[in-house]
Amino acid sequence: MLEIGNFLSDRYEILSKIGAGGMSDVYKAKDHILSRFVAIKVLKSEFSEDSSFVTKFRAEAQSAAGLEHPNIVNIYDVGSEDGLYYIVMEYVEGITLKTYIEKKGQLSFKESASIAIQVARGIEAAHNKDIIHRDIKPQNIIISTEGKVKVTDFGIARAASANTISADVMGSVHYASPEQARNGFVDGRSDIYSLGIVMFEMITGRLPFDGDTTVAVALRHLQEDIARPSIYAPDIPISFEKIILKCTQKTPDRRYQNIEELLVDLRRSLANPDDDFVVIAPLVDNGKTKVIGQDELEKIKDHGIQKPEPKAEPEYEDPDEDEDYDDDDDDEDDDDEGRLLNPKMDKAVTIMGIVTAVIILIVIVYLALSVAGVIKFGSKKTETKEPQTQVTETQKNTQETQKQTESQTKEGKMVSILGMTVDEAQKEVDRLGLDLTVFAFETKESDEKEGTIIEQDIEEGDTVKEGAQINVTIAGKAEKKEETISVPSVIGKTKTSAESAIKSAGLKVSVEYGDYNDDVAADVVVDQSPSAKDTANKGDTVTIILSPGQEPITVPNVVGYTQAQAESTLSNAGLKYAYSDAQYDDSVPEGSVISQTKSGDTVEAGTTITLTLSKGKKVTTKQVSTTLTLDVPEGAEATNITGAYELYDNNQEYANGSVSSVSVTVSGTISGDSATATVDWEYDLVTTNEDGTTTTEHKTAHKEATVS
Repeated sequence: MLEIGNFLSDRYEILSKIGAGGMSDVYKAKDHILSRFVAIKVLKSEFSEDSSFVTKFRAEAQSAAGLEHPNIVNIYDVGSEDGLYYIVMEYVEGITLKTYIEKKGQLSFKESASIAIQVARGIEAAHNKDIIHRDIKPQNIIISTEGKVKVTDFGIARAASANTISADVMGSVHYASPEQARNGFVDGRSDIYSLGIVMFEMITGRLPFDGDTTVAVALRHLQEDIARPSIYAPDIPISFEKIILKCTQKTPDRRYQNIEELLVDLRRSLANPDDDFVVIAPLVDNGKTKVIGQDELEKIKDHGIQKPEPKAEPEYEDPDEDEDYDDDDDDEDDDDEGRLLNPKMDKAVTIMGIVTAVIILIVIVYLALSVAGVIKFGSKKTETKEPQTQVTETQKNTQETQKQTESQTKEGKMVSILGMTVDEAQKEVDRLGLDLTVFAFETKESDEKEGTIIEQDIEEGDTVKEGAQINVTIAGKAEKKEETISVPSVIGKTKTSAESAIKSAGLKVSVEYGDYNDDVAADVVVDQSPSAKDTANKGDTVTIILSPGQEPITVPNVVGYTQAQAESTLSNAGLKYAYSDAQYDDSVPEGSVISQTKSGDTVEAGTTITLTLSKGKKVTTKQVSTTLTLDVPEGAEATNITGAYELYDNNQEYANGSVSSVSVTVSGTISGDSATATVDWEYDLVTTNEDGTTTTEHKTAHKEATVS
């Protein structure tokens, strides 16, 4: 078990344990190379010691790592260290759909349909790459804090089932399809069934089937139809209800045949919920093809029905379920209270017992009457015609069972059914007239066509008794032997160069961006997974992490700032500045910023911001002139005149000069409508007296006039 603070591969620091299940423990960790949080699923020791399981576990995880979709929890890395085998996944902050349903009770139609569409889109991406989930349940669906729905644990269930963990344990029994419950052949339609159960639980707030044991629940999946969701959710639209019912049909052929068909109807239901457009194929039962699982076989053996011994019977373990991000485990522990039983065979066995008891009773009565002389041997029998009556269904079953009992001694020669599907094989053995049953005993990887029979336990030409069961082995998908390739080192290369190197090596490329980096230019590789030390199979994906360069800057708004303030603010933000031609502006003082480029935009460091300065209020000018004259009394004269004149308005001086005579002309170019002309001077006033003498007085004077 990992401790808080431990490191995996000198890269992932364990921060906390966030989940546990039967197969693995889940931890939150910090990826110190890419500086991001991740979730790490670590295989428990009892599974780590099984080399065949570990090989399959890693292969399936690597296969699932090729899935990239917004509605799938991405797998980043698969590795091992000191006997620990782990998967590094995207860390999603949020809660499981199971917890969400428990908190809300019942979800609305629109919310249920929206979640179902997102889950279906994730499943679609996996099915398009031939990956079946096998364990769709609310515990494996995460709703992030941003409201995005993501599906997790792709490929893990397949690895587990390949290690003889039975499907009714691996796939949570409450959501398992009938074919999973009987260990039959599983394809994408099994995921559709499980999603249908999830939709039922979302809209009603309850599970369609429950029981005291996992076997009891599995039997209900096999034998019972789910209740109409409208019983518990009266407001459910007819289209959504019929979508759920079609998804959860017992026979895969009556469900949606692929996830794309389901998505079309889900989107149509969301747009037109009250349209009754969903078509469910009618139930067709030709009474011939019977696919019986291993559990049913064991039950039949317990009832004493004669059948050939299978060649090799796989062992089944009973691990707990493995869930992501949630310690709660909704599924009951499996027990040994019984195995799955074909209900028709159970009925036949019961009827056979009753018929046998009746026959024995008749024989005893007959013998007793014979001994008493009531019935004499050799006496002539009188035939009495009974009136014909309609044969009831119970009588038919009794007659059929009696017929089978009386004909157990019939035998025939077995034919070859190799290379056929189970349906084709059943039709072939039906021609022998021995009421034989073909059932899938197990599935093996094979180069033969998937789904065809590669082994039969009663060989061609062997004697086979009427009513026997033929054990067959079905061909599964063969594991491809991939070419091993050394992963090239692309750290430090540009995006284009790295992509070229990886593709040239026969690998695929996935591109992600890491944290901002002041030291590494944009679109240069800072990390890769797998690393150059590792090997990969041809066609595997190498994820490269690119630097986005320096962190972008939000351009500050400097309109109204003085020129000095604007330049200081932009420089401190890591930006450059330039100026366009200044403009007049009545509301912005001269020298302040009227406008700028890229205000509020996110730009790279060093981007140039263009500023426009104000020239102040635009005014018109005109030339004015006026003459100011010093008033001198008659008989006197002004001498030694000194002074100055000025032309101004309240805000500005337009002209000024000195005064040396009693008359001065003031002129200049003014802005506005008018200005004030002033003269301030000093002078000596000389006056001639009557006696011819003169008197001198020192005077000061001020004179002004408005000019326009």
